[in-house]
Amino acid sequence: MLPLGTVLHPTDFSENSEYAFQVACELARDYKARLVLLHVMAPPMVIYAGGPVPAEAWPSIDQVQEKLRELHGQAHQVRVEAQVMEGDPVDMILRAAEETDCDVIVMGTHGRTGLGRLLMGSVAEAVIRKAPCPVLSVKPVPARRKVTEDSEAKAEAGAAVETHV
Repeated sequence: MLPLGTVLHPTDFSENSEYAFQVACELARDYKARLVLLHVMAPPMVIYAGGPVPAEAWPSIDQVQEKLRELHGQAHQVRVEAQVMEGDPVDMILRAAEETDCDVIVMGTHGRTGLGRLLMGSVAEAVIRKAPCPVLSVKPVPARRKVTEDSEAKAEAGAAVETHV
């Protein structure tokens, strides 16, 4: 693989982004690359579902920066920078990719298909099509892996209980 100097990780702080963050950290650590964390604050949309959603429902810039600091603290042995941008997520991710001269974008995907994808769109898909560099789209942790981890944890817990009985 080509040398990596900068890894860009756009995050929406979802569980799917969390797994992609782990992958981005591992890449940055393995290649001794800089990791740029990015959160894009989309302009608030007023949603009318029985009434408008109040502006307080959207996170403030301070809340976003705090979440980025928490991620920064989890990125051990990695040089980390954090950015917050406001605008269309796809446009801002592409802008950040160019501005940081990143070598790869590592982002999570919600794994929507069919109607959900049609209605919600796909930020990851649009970034993949337009990015100036390779994009690693990380699916949510496979159910099979979660089941295996849960089974192992239960087995360990059971073994611990058996030795103490």
